[in-house]
Amino acid sequence: MKPIWIVDDDESIRWVLEKALARENLATQSFSSARDAMAALQNGTPQVLVSDIRMPGASGLELLQTIKAKHPGIPVIIITAFSDLDSAVSAFQGGAFEYLAKPFDVDKAVELIRRALDESLRETDIEQGAAQTPEILGQAPAMQDVFRAIGRLSQSNVTVLITGESGSGKELVARALHKHSPRASQPFVALNTAAIPKDLLESELFGHERGAFTGAQAMRRGRFEQAEGGTLFLDEIGDMPLDLQTRLLRVLSDGHFYRVGGHQSLKANVRVIAATHQNLEQRVREGLFREDLYHRLNVIRLRLPSLRERSEDIPILARYFLAQSARQLGVEAKRLSPQAMQFLSQLEFPGNVRQLENLCNWITVMAPGQTVEIKDLPQDLVEERVHAPQPAQTVSAPASAAAVAAPVAYADPAAAAAPAEAAAGNWISLLEVEAAQMLASEQPEVMDILGRQFEAALIKIALKHTHGRKNDAAVRLGIGRNTITRKIQELGIGGAEDD
Repeated sequence: MKPIWIVDDDESIRWVLEKALARENLATQSFSSARDAMAALQNGTPQVLVSDIRMPGASGLELLQTIKAKHPGIPVIIITAFSDLDSAVSAFQGGAFEYLAKPFDVDKAVELIRRALDESLRETDIEQGAAQTPEILGQAPAMQDVFRAIGRLSQSNVTVLITGESGSGKELVARALHKHSPRASQPFVALNTAAIPKDLLESELFGHERGAFTGAQAMRRGRFEQAEGGTLFLDEIGDMPLDLQTRLLRVLSDGHFYRVGGHQSLKANVRVIAATHQNLEQRVREGLFREDLYHRLNVIRLRLPSLRERSEDIPILARYFLAQSARQLGVEAKRLSPQAMQFLSQLEFPGNVRQLENLCNWITVMAPGQTVEIKDLPQDLVEERVHAPQPAQTVSAPASAAAVAAPVAYADPAAAAAPAEAAAGNWISLLEVEAAQMLASEQPEVMDILGRQFEAALIKIALKHTHGRKNDAAVRLGIGRNTITRKIQELGIGGAEDD
C-alpha cells in the first residue's frame, strides 16, 4: 500500500497526524508546501492525500486540481479553518473526498482518513484487476470464432452483449474487448449486478452525493465515473431491477446521468459491455426486462461456448490453472498423468472454466504427488463419472482369446466384411483420439510412445497366437527372427519361447 501524504506548512499539524497514523500502522510522507507535493507526483502517488487549503505559494485547492486532473481516483481530504468554509464548498466542487475543520479531533481525523483509504483501495483493486487479467486461452474452433469476433469488434465503440453459461469466461471476453480497443489505456470497471443488493445498486452504478441517504458521509463516485473514458462491464444484466433498467436506458440513450441525491447532470464517456447467462428474450416476454433496453444492449451479440463444447481446450486450460495456482502458493506445479488428463477431458464441467480452475486449485493443495493420477482426483468427481450413464460402445473389447478365435457364420460375404471394416475404422478412430489428446497436452515423443505401444500389442497377440513361438510369430508378422528378438527385449515382452 502506498503512503498517505500530509501537506501542511504547519509543522505541528504534520507531526500530530504522522504520530496518529503511525499508531494505526499506516505509512506517511509529509510536505511543507503544495509545490513540493506537486513535484513529488512526478515520481509517485499517495494512497490518500491530506492537505491544508491556505499555504505559502500554491494553495491546497490548486494541489487538489492537479491531483484530480492526473489521478482522479485518489481521495483528497482538505484541512480548513471555520472561516474558510466557502473554500470547503469549492473543495467539494473540485472533487474533494471530505474536509477537516480546524481545530480537529485527532481520532475523528484518523477515522476520516480510514474511510478515504477504504475508498482508495477499492479504486486500486479495480485498476489492478484489469492489469492482472490473462488472455483468453483456447484452440477449439468455437473459441477461434470468438477470437475473430473480438478482433472485428476491438476498434469499435459499439455496445456488446455477451451470452453464455455461468463460469464460461464472459468477463475475460469483455476484458479482451477492452484491452484491444482504443480505450485500452483507460479504466476497465466490472460490476456484477446480481451480487449487489437492490437498494445499493443505484449508488454503486451512479455514485451518490454526501448526505444523499443515511450513511452517505461523503460523496462517492459510481462505476460510470470510475470507468470514464474506458469500458464498463455489467455482468448478469438480466438480474437488474426494472427501475434501474430505466436509469441505465437513459445513460445509453443520451450519455447523461445524476448521482443519487445530486442535481448536476454528468456526462458519461463509457463503452458498455453487458453479459448474462439468462435468456433475455424470455425475460422480456415475461415482463422482467425492458424491451427497449434489450435492443439497446443487443447491438452486437457474442455467444461464448460452454466448456463441454470445447473439451479439446481442457488440457491447455488445466495446465495453465495448475501453473497459476502453484505460483500463488509458491510451490512446484503439479502435472496430470495422460490418463488423468483424458479423464478430465471427458467430464461435462457444468460450472465450465470456473469449475476447472477451482479443481486445479484443489489439486495443487490436496493431491499427494507431483504427478496426479485419476485416483488422486476428488472422490466425488471420480464416483460421479463412474456412475454416470455411459454412451453405447460400437465395439467392445473381447473378454478372452476364445472370443477372438470364435468363428462367426455369415450367409452373405458382404455381411462378413462389414464388421471387419467397422472394427478397423473404430481402432483407427480410437488411435486418432488418443493421439489428439496427447498432442493437446503437449506430451513429448508422441510418435515414439504410440509406436512402441503399437509394436508391443502386435508382438504380444502374435506370440499368443503361436503359443509363444518367436519364429512362427516373426513369420506371421512378416519380420525377421532377429528383429522380433530385439523388439521383445526392448519392449520388455514376456511369454516368448526360444525356438
